[in-house]
Amino acid sequence: MMITLYHGSNVNIEQIDLSKGLIDKDFGKGFYLTDIRSQAEEMAKRRTRITGTGIPTVTSFSFDEDTLNYPEMNTKVFPDIPCEEWAEFVYANRHSSETGFQHNYDIVVGPVADDGVAFQLERYHEGLIDLQTLTQELTYKKLNRQYFFGTEKAISKLTKL
Repeated sequence: MMITLYHGSNVNIEQIDLSKGLIDKDFGKGFYLTDIRSQAEEMAKRRTRITGTGIPTVTSFSFDEDTLNYPEMNTKVFPDIPCEEWAEFVYANRHSSETGFQHNYDIVVGPVADDGVAFQLERYHEGLIDLQTLTQELTYKKLNRQYFFGTEKAISKLTKL
């Protein structure tokens, strides 16, 4: 099924450049999109404010969700609500510059870890809460879904609209 995904930035995305991705993000270094336009609009405003350059811009792409089931694609789809596996994965990626953690997924789909989530992840990192408590705390957060594209093979499945 074809869906529209959105990327919010301070520039229009003419061509996706994976080298511009930042480390220590929820699902690692890659290109992030959402199926919620308003979420992309907010990200575009935030990115423009942080960089102090450009204008808030949302770039749209079409994507065939059936791609997530192709055997040649290494994909991971988390439930829409936090689970321990998701929490551990986000934690590992957000600390990858310290630990060297890297995964080999082409595409990852799952909840977005917002600032409140980052706070809980830090409490977990400091040993103040255990994994079960972390997962319970994250269950009460309003989380949106994000799509991570981490390889050229994955990027090739996006069509700019």
